Amino acid sequence: MISAIANAIFQRVINDYHVQDEIDHPIENPYEGSSLEHLLYLKCWIDTAQWHMEDVVRNPDIDPKDGLYWKRRIDKQNQVRTDTVEYIDSYYLTKYADVTPAADARINTESPAWAIDRLSILALKIYHMEQETLRTDVDKNHIDTCQQKLDILLEQRKDLSKSIDELLEDVASGQKYMKAYKQMKMYNDPSLNPVLYGAQK
Repeated sequence: MISAIANAIFQRVINDYHVQDEIDHPIENPYEGSSLEHLLYLKCWIDTAQWHMEDVVRNPDIDPKDGLYWKRRIDKQNQVRTDTVEYIDSYYLTKYADVTPAADARINTESPAWAIDRLSILALKIYHMEQETLRTDVDKNHIDTCQQKLDILLEQRKDLSKSIDELLEDVASGQKYMKAYKQMKMYNDPSLNPVLYGAQK
């Protein structure tokens, strides 16, 4: 099942990242470059670095210039994240290219890769919520509250994993079919963002 593979890779990424715990520490992807596993490792590394960028930019005492710097880095990182999701969808489109959908096949509300994207983010939520339950500088109420949230996140991962596996089974059997739409983000495109193309006049 892909969810078991993905969840194991995501946990490996998060553990690998926190060895150094540095946003700019270079990725050392252990998987073969053309493999799905390589894309999954890359995807979660991007998410993990961006998670910590978001932490930095939310510091209420951050210098405004530093805040702008990190906001722009987050924008760029988010574009790379989106591109990587689309690469994962391309993998599945190729894998199932020869499957003929049933006459009554239905399309899902999201593609497999965007569901896997949520699974990667969920792995990060679980890791960091678990860290909160291990703190020794907070009261019991904080620990108990975080444990309750962690239990919900773990249940959510179980349900999402099952849904992803079932979706891919349905696509493979022709009961569902998939399409991948390019996200066509506008804010980074100087021909589509009015602030950017207005500045060029």
